[in-house]
Amino acid sequence: MKTKWLLSSSAVMMGLLGLAGTFIPEEISVILGLDPSPIILILLQIIGGLYLGFAMLNWFTRSARIGGIYNKPVVLGNLIHFIVVLFAVIRQLAEQFHFLFVILTLVYLGFAVWFTLVMRSNPLSNQSKMSG
Repeated sequence: MKTKWLLSSSAVMMGLLGLAGTFIPEEISVILGLDPSPIILILLQIIGGLYLGFAMLNWFTRSARIGGIYNKPVVLGNLIHFIVVLFAVIRQLAEQFHFLFVILTLVYLGFAVWFTLVMRSNPLSNQSKMSG
């Protein structure tokens, strides 16, 4: 299974979200219809920092062997993130339909499924099939 694409694409997505949350929290709060109070701005910057951290983790791990027991903390961390956010977005979508929630649901569902497949795969057997 090609994990380089998975980790690279999730790193880019999380990096963009992280940069936005870190550097333009006021604009994001206005877009979301939130009062740009100091606590909202700090929380958006904290979330941005978390996304940047995950992005860097995925980016620098993208060439490593992933799957099964290899780099399990990286896979599990990503999987938990994508599943938790997926459920949160689905819950919000059930309460209020918005096109943005539909897009987020599809993106997070795709990454959750992909990380689940990676966690259940054996990179050694995949590698031997490719080289044989």
